[in-house]
Amino acid sequence: MILRLLKDKCTGCQQCLDACPFNAIDWKERFPEINENCRFCRKCIQVCPEGALVLEETEKKIDTSGYRGIWFFAEQRQGKLSSVSRELLQVCLQMRETLKEEVAGVLLGYQVKKLADQLLAHGCEKVYLVDRPELENFLEEPYALVLAELIRRYRPNIVVAAATMMGRAFFPSVAARIGTGLTADCTQLHIDPESKLLVQTRPTFGGNLMAQIICRYHRPQMATLRPKMVEEARSVQQPKGQVITETVSTQLPSVVKLLAQKRAENLVDLQEAEVIISGGRGLGDGKNFDLIRELATLVGAAVGASRAAVDSGWIPYPHQVGQTGRTVKPKIYLACGISGAIQHLAGMRTSDFIIAINKDPDAPIFKVAHLGLVGDLFQIIPFLIRKIKENKS
Repeated sequence: MILRLLKDKCTGCQQCLDACPFNAIDWKERFPEINENCRFCRKCIQVCPEGALVLEETEKKIDTSGYRGIWFFAEQRQGKLSSVSRELLQVCLQMRETLKEEVAGVLLGYQVKKLADQLLAHGCEKVYLVDRPELENFLEEPYALVLAELIRRYRPNIVVAAATMMGRAFFPSVAARIGTGLTADCTQLHIDPESKLLVQTRPTFGGNLMAQIICRYHRPQMATLRPKMVEEARSVQQPKGQVITETVSTQLPSVVKLLAQKRAENLVDLQEAEVIISGGRGLGDGKNFDLIRELATLVGAAVGASRAAVDSGWIPYPHQVGQTGRTVKPKIYLACGISGAIQHLAGMRTSDFIIAINKDPDAPIFKVAHLGLVGDLFQIIPFLIRKIKENKS
């Protein structure tokens, strides 16, 4: 958009100058001039008595009628299909119910045909497979080049990926190459039944608000979705999809060369953990996380935390669960001293079984907990640790 001045109408009354809340108007000779601070709030347009300021649409609209299909990027690592791929497939299958368009996965790698068959076995209607040695290990540039070429070739309506390290790394590059928008780190994706547009929901303003974003004038509609927001697609009895092996015309250079791979030690992987024990503000001090760590070690759990605990500097950010942290779905989630703010609940409420320990019987966490313990965590957790050690001895 652009804010344009119609000089033949401007009388130099300077009402727009006084109305602008962003100091976005400079006065040059006898006319206002819009600077880079403009946020297109329209305050100046509303106060101008002569209608001398107009907001014009500069965005080039495209014909969206020729774009059809719901695509997802099927993430794989070292020849193994990531669980997020089946989650994305489930989201796309749900969108198909409203949009009535074909669901297809895009699989990039080397010697990964068996993974394409796994996608078909879970209800995917079509898999576009690009199998080349250059794609064996993930590198941002080759992956972006290949996916962008496939999008130009087939013109899908929607393309989504998981908001993982991989998706966050190369999906923005794909969107930029094909000239469309991208909504990152969404918590929900669905089709509006009236407009048939993809509604992309994500947290904003530090997780205090949820924004719903649509892409009216460009295609494909692109978004990344946080892992563990939905169940994985289930296997089907009689798969009917097909695998289409694609070739790409482009060379696959990369400014980055992979020299070696080494598995990181002591990596916090909350999204894959089956049991998570989290601590919050009720711990009172960072040193008290030692209690959480001891209990977690005894039962083979990962250590999580609320945003309040992370903001207080008690534990590093990779442990944070919630809208502005990780979204998790373990079999068991134990919340210790966490009140249950809506931002935290959004990141863990889909856990299979939630246990809460809090001395406040009215804490919101108890509304989602399957089992609640009202009491002092500094009495309950040491008791649990002692009993577990007794049973192991």
